[in-house]
Amino acid sequence: MLYPRKILSEIQNVIFRDECVILTGARQTGKTSLLILLKHFLEEEGKPCHYFNLENIDYLKALNKHPYQIFDLIPESKTKQYVCIDEIQYLDDPTNFLKLLYDEKRSKIKIIASGSSSFYIDKKFKDSLAGRKFLFEIYSLDFDEFLSFSGQIDLLARKGKKLTAYYKENLLRLWDGYVRFGGYPKAALAEDNEMKRIFLEEIGSSYIKKDIADAGIKGADKYFALMKILAAQTGQLFNAQELANTLNVARKTVEEYLYVMEKSYQIALIKPFYKNIRKELTKMPKVYFYDLGLRNYFLNNFDPIAKRQDKGACLENIAFREFLGGTKGINDIRFWRTQDKKEVDFIVGNEAFEIKSDIKNANQKKYKSFQALYPDMPFQFLEEKEMLEKFYQWKF
Repeated sequence: MLYPRKILSEIQNVIFRDECVILTGARQTGKTSLLILLKHFLEEEGKPCHYFNLENIDYLKALNKHPYQIFDLIPESKTKQYVCIDEIQYLDDPTNFLKLLYDEKRSKIKIIASGSSSFYIDKKFKDSLAGRKFLFEIYSLDFDEFLSFSGQIDLLARKGKKLTAYYKENLLRLWDGYVRFGGYPKAALAEDNEMKRIFLEEIGSSYIKKDIADAGIKGADKYFALMKILAAQTGQLFNAQELANTLNVARKTVEEYLYVMEKSYQIALIKPFYKNIRKELTKMPKVYFYDLGLRNYFLNNFDPIAKRQDKGACLENIAFREFLGGTKGINDIRFWRTQDKKEVDFIVGNEAFEIKSDIKNANQKKYKSFQALYPDMPFQFLEEKEMLEKFYQWKF
């Protein structure tokens, strides 16, 4: 069964334009399913549409010979044809393939392609394809999508209404499962927690090993060791040289690992927000994971938040993931910190947020200096329940 994603409607909005459509993101986040859903949509609209997976060596050989070989794989047609190509990063020169078909054949063919991560597209795409493409980043499920995949249609129908005790308990139980095991579609669809763990182990080992191999990285043990360190340092500033010293590798090696982790959508590095270079920190980033379950896998800790020693880090990573869904991209999310260690967790657009496990005990005086510097920027504390209300409009 194929489940719709929120981003599907955004893609459909540009599907009939001439530009190529590229879906990118981490492995196993549902790009192939989206391609199939788009194929069904186009066919329902009466458009001829075809699907090719470039893990099929015959298709790959044909398209590597010349982009026009695509016309040997599809029937002749007097109308424009739509072609979905899965795993386009396997082409020797995906840039030339898309560019040539767009520049010379866009009246006859429209390409909708997926790539397993922007790392591969970034590495092989020697041209930005500016004006020739729409790029969509596919993340793991957000909580609404998780509920949909879990079959919680009755609960979703009560969104925006004050929940009864029964539905509140059910919602919080599902939320607990989401923040423990994350939003990879297969994990969401797994029947029990043990199966969710098994699937996350597959993601955290087998699929990441593919990213490492495709990136040409040697020393997978050090790469995985760094992932574990970053999982334990979620929401904290980190220094690449200190990480290199800990792992006993060169700083350049750590930077290479971080580049692959970012481009493969395993981690996100958040840059600081500043206006006064002399007083506000401008160099070291903070790290978050794109998927909560993947972070918990590397920590080997799937305990509920209430029982965790890293509750604050968990809540910050949850907030990051939810902010990401409401922005244009990773660069819209920042943090604020001064040289004398005053800080605010997130600056998103023109709003500031501090994440707390218990707002009642928050020391509001700590944030007066930020509010004095940026009086026009709304500042808000968020704890777990407020996240559900802010990001998903659940009412308790």
